Amino acid sequence: MRSALYRGEVAHSRLRPKRHSLGYKVFCLLLDLDELEALNGRFPLLGIERGGLFSFRQSDHGDGQTSLKAWAAARLAEAGIGYDGGRVELLCYPRLLGFVFNPLSVYFCHQRDGRLAGILYEVHNTHGERHTYALPASGDERVVRHAASKQFFVSPFMPMECTYRFRITAPRERVGISILEDDAEGLLLTASFTGRREELSNRALWRAFAGYPLMTLKVVLGIHWEALKLIAKGVPIFHWSPARQRIASGTVPVSDRRVPEQVE
Repeated sequence: MRSALYRGEVAHSRLRPKRHSLGYKVFCLLLDLDELEALNGRFPLLGIERGGLFSFRQSDHGDGQTSLKAWAAARLAEAGIGYDGGRVELLCYPRLLGFVFNPLSVYFCHQRDGRLAGILYEVHNTHGERHTYALPASGDERVVRHAASKQFFVSPFMPMECTYRFRITAPRERVGISILEDDAEGLLLTASFTGRREELSNRALWRAFAGYPLMTLKVVLGIHWEALKLIAKGVPIFHWSPARQRIASGTVPVSDRRVPEQVE
């Protein structure tokens, strides 16, 4: 079974106009979308398309209707990324007692020979909107680097005129996701998740529940608590306006995919 659990830590650090940092422990599921049917009923603590202590529903992702693998294939084709139908692995938070919020879900899309074809970055905001950035991978890279112009409102404390720089260590024994966000003045924010793989089992799920109680609710509460701290520090607020489409994806221009040479 390729599906697994990753325990780790999320860290954010804002550099301007006031310094502000946070860090908290989390766990994610890595779900091979071809294994969803086999996972359903295999672990009493994990419900697939049904309730459970932990659960996963495809409608929480993608367009909310299409099967996720078909949806991912369509996004890759839309972006001109060659893909022959290999496995697609989704790194995300599961529902916990029926509740979930995923600031970022990452799809690792492979060719049939196992090489990485592309990565989908599915960004969610607290207004119930989501936007997906589709970017190619060369197939033989252990660490994948991407860049994309920001196209989607995420935080009221961040301007829209920004560029994301992604550095991804594809999931094996460890997984790593690093995002640098630049504005016209340079680096503004760093965010990262690093995690260690555990075999998916009832025991691992129990440990995750005991070690991270009500984690998905805490993610949302944490977002609002940190927002209050930023307001208290006098960080400017950028007002949200509804997206043209609540669920959207965008083709990233080739010129935007080039990562500046100084990125490590």
